[in-house]
Amino acid sequence: MRVTAVLLFLAVGATAGCARPKTGILVMAHGGDEHWNEQVQATVEPLRGEQPVEIAFGMAQTSTLRAAVERLEAQGAQRIAVVRMFISGESFLPETEYILGLRPHLDPLGPAHHPAVASVVAHAAHDQHGGTDGDQHGSTDGDQHGGTDGDPHAGHGTSHAMEPPQPIQTQASLRVSRSGVGESPLIDEILVDRVRALSTDPAGESVLILAHGPGDEAENERWLAHMRLRVQRLHAIGPFRHVHVETLREDWPHRRAEAERRIRQYVEAGGANGGRVIVVPFRIAGFGPYAEVLEGLDYVADGRGFCPHPNMTRWIEITARECLAEGSVSR
Repeated sequence: MRVTAVLLFLAVGATAGCARPKTGILVMAHGGDEHWNEQVQATVEPLRGEQPVEIAFGMAQTSTLRAAVERLEAQGAQRIAVVRMFISGESFLPETEYILGLRPHLDPLGPAHHPAVASVVAHAAHDQHGGTDGDQHGSTDGDQHGGTDGDPHAGHGTSHAMEPPQPIQTQASLRVSRSGVGESPLIDEILVDRVRALSTDPAGESVLILAHGPGDEAENERWLAHMRLRVQRLHAIGPFRHVHVETLREDWPHRRAEAERRIRQYVEAGGANGGRVIVVPFRIAGFGPYAEVLEGLDYVADGRGFCPHPNMTRWIEITARECLAEGSVSR
């Protein structure tokens, strides 16, 4: 009995004396032009003194994710929180999990968050069943609209060469976030700050909050529901004439045309009879394609998305902590 107690004491002592595995944060962000990327980097920068932090730009691209994981491992990270900085938690989740080895295969009939991504996922799914990946399928996002994270278009002239998703090899333990930026109450304060900076007379102003939006109708309704929750605090600024949320459905022309009609109609009506319309992007960074969509209309905007803002830095930190908590997806 005494021997058992001594052995137990030694085992507990050894465990307590072991150093905890070093953690790191991998932030996934869509990416844009140099200015767009700098805004995301400025948001991440305050976290770098606490633990290793790396950014993987792209729509769940194998090469950028592999490189970021390797950089974190080189810094000693053994447990990595993969923070997906997309507006929707649904965006690129299957592709990310597949690349990181957290799911065995991709479903070619799963949600298509971007036409170019859908194409390479279909090819990758074919390859899993005996196909060959010879030329990366030549798929390119030539329309510059980006993915469903709500931030693309940040850099006009920026295109994203799509890669077939392929599992990467790593010794690190990975945890992947499942919620989107647009679902977080931390965004409420960012929207309040953005609108307050532009508002001069709420009683005569209408506020339009614009997001990228997905192609799937049910998912689009989920985007809009989250956006309606996020704008509720705007009324604390003052009694606005109206507050409205819209998704442009940027990468789906047959849906985008109708969305553009509604958006322009709203801005025209809000500007009538001495009214003033404030337009704020519901995007990670930048103003997206909205200047072109609203060309010729009277409205006020400063083009500022969510980054940089202290609440976005805090969102990364909190999301990473939740990732590393018990019960998150891991390998």
